[in-house]
Amino acid sequence: MKEYMKRNAVLLVLLAAAVAVSAAVIAGRWRVEAGNKQYDILIDYNEVELMAEQSGRDVSWWLEQFRDMGLTRVALTEETLASLMENSPLPVTATVMDAVLQDADWAESYPAAFVSAIEAYGYDRFDVLVEVFGREAAGFVVDAVERRFHSEDLVVLDQGEEAYILINSTVDDALYERDEGYYTTAGKSFSSRSVLSASKLMYVSLGLMPEKVERIQSLGLEVAPRTICYNNFNDARYTQAVIEGYERFGITPAYIIAGGESIVGYGGGEEILLDYIRDNGITVGLIETNVQRENLMQAGVDAVIEAADYNTVRVFSMWDYVQYRYGYYGYEGTEEIVNTLFRAIVERNIRVIYFKPFKQTDDSHVYITDPQVYREALESLNTRLAAHGITLGRASVMENYQVPALAMLALGLGAGLGGALLPDTFLPMKRKWTLLLAGAAGLCVGAAWLVMPNSFKLLASFAGAVVFACLAAAFFLRAAKGVGERLRPDAGLLRILPRAAGILLAAVLISLAGAMMTAAPLSSTDFMLELGIFRGVKLAQLLPLAFFCLLFVSYYGVFEKDRRENSLQVRDIVTALRWNIPVWALVLLGAVALAGYYYLARTGHETEVSVSTLEILLRNDLENWLLARPRTKEFLVAFPCVMLAVYSAVRRLPFWTALFGLAGTIGMTSVCNTFMHIRTPLYLGFVRTGYAVLLGLALGAVYMACFEALLRLYRAVRKKYFETEQR
Repeated sequence: MKEYMKRNAVLLVLLAAAVAVSAAVIAGRWRVEAGNKQYDILIDYNEVELMAEQSGRDVSWWLEQFRDMGLTRVALTEETLASLMENSPLPVTATVMDAVLQDADWAESYPAAFVSAIEAYGYDRFDVLVEVFGREAAGFVVDAVERRFHSEDLVVLDQGEEAYILINSTVDDALYERDEGYYTTAGKSFSSRSVLSASKLMYVSLGLMPEKVERIQSLGLEVAPRTICYNNFNDARYTQAVIEGYERFGITPAYIIAGGESIVGYGGGEEILLDYIRDNGITVGLIETNVQRENLMQAGVDAVIEAADYNTVRVFSMWDYVQYRYGYYGYEGTEEIVNTLFRAIVERNIRVIYFKPFKQTDDSHVYITDPQVYREALESLNTRLAAHGITLGRASVMENYQVPALAMLALGLGAGLGGALLPDTFLPMKRKWTLLLAGAAGLCVGAAWLVMPNSFKLLASFAGAVVFACLAAAFFLRAAKGVGERLRPDAGLLRILPRAAGILLAAVLISLAGAMMTAAPLSSTDFMLELGIFRGVKLAQLLPLAFFCLLFVSYYGVFEKDRRENSLQVRDIVTALRWNIPVWALVLLGAVALAGYYYLARTGHETEVSVSTLEILLRNDLENWLLARPRTKEFLVAFPCVMLAVYSAVRRLPFWTALFGLAGTIGMTSVCNTFMHIRTPLYLGFVRTGYAVLLGLALGAVYMACFEALLRLYRAVRKKYFETEQR
């Protein structure tokens, strides 16, 4: 190891300088994250209304309860033709003309003046015909429609107590039901047709219901309006009408959270919206997807966010599966719901919770209607968040932080230099060849930095993760072999243990340097908001494992006990190809392959491979006991296995050195992987790794003692029975 460092001293110094640059970039990001310590909760009015129906209490009573719990904002979705028909006492009917025309006498059902007007205007089956009865309903709908749609797209007959409206719609806005099938008496398909049943126009926001706004504001709560927008109905006129609707009620929204197909104004009203956002200090909300990765990106959201200088927060919507987690995993109440919200806020930079009432786990229609349940859940959440310095209030916004271009170049050069150092870990490289390789890597990195700056940051981050995990694996395997050469095979555990612990600590430090090199290129606000994400997580986990296998063959050949070389030989490849693999090895390799598949397949939230309930409960307990939950695979498996690899090297057990070393390499990749999740605050990554090292050291000592006992038992049994029989 000393010879390697002496031979590559210049490159190692340059690599250390690149790591120092990553630390400086990380420090800037740390400062930004440290100021992002306030979260908010928006109460979903519509779901509270549904819960109130089941509770015997009215909506105002429930809103008052939530207000007393410290919640101050209520998310109120603007009405649509569809919502007015389904969830409103107002007598409103909206129908596509295709359905109206099914009745041959349809014209007799409408005033002659209206029929004459729409016949003169011209209509087709995609248009929407609206009937409104009652002065209140007619006033609301006619005013909303005339403010949002152009006069050339409307035919309106307003008779005071009733109104009739035809709104021009197109085939692009048509909504169809599933095909209706026709079958013969023999059960064979005869024909089918698509049924035109609605139009997107029926889901376009028409404004806030005055009664609901008054109810919320009378309780001293703030209305957080939700406007649902669809393409073709989202121009400057529509945008202006939406803003005027807010102002009519004295509403200045803290957040604008897009819904439908696009953000308000994406269709000609972009500048109107941006001026409104800037003039009023409004924050744009990004809703996280239901797989807890990236955000729902409606059309125009990214452009608005960039133009607003990233005055943006991430929003966690309580999807149905979260609402159903009452009494989940054997808990008595809301423990798992609180766990879910806690992780969203602490680990994923969520700063707004779109709150929906809880539901029974085994019945998706029955709400939990005990206010004390909600009070205790919020108290528990806020108590746990306080340990991280996070408090309830208006959501804080991260400042727009970007990695300087020259720092980005230095990070890329560092990854390139690290890659140039890798061949010397398993090949008999002379210094001049390593330097030439480093020079070529530097030229390639510089060219990439100039030609493809956007992709460069992703490539630099990926290269940093892979290269440093490989360097860490090379270090601990070579160090393990060195300890094995210096100590006798029968050395006591007390002599092996401190060396194994030191090797583990040094390997983790190398991986942590790689973690910073991984995180630094992507430490800009857009990545912290998950507008961009790290790509190639699984590949970054696999490549170091393959590299370890190459290293092991270079250092140990095919399980040679007394090998002296530390470089790959031609005979190693020949021996590996000619190796007669015993059946027990095949079985063990199959088990390792299955474990590897499980390890990779359960990465992320999109996979169908789920984590066991027992492990989830263990994770939950660790979250409650510690500031940050250490990664299970690190402290239970990988870190102790690095120590076991050192132990096996001393005991001259090359097969077990390989097996434990492979598992230990997973830990090196895992440290880098922790920092690939750019949305997760940096302090959590460092604390999490620190806990994992401490627990891993303790368990490593226990595992070594257990393995020593098993090895002695095995040797005693073999000596007593097998060697006796051979005599």
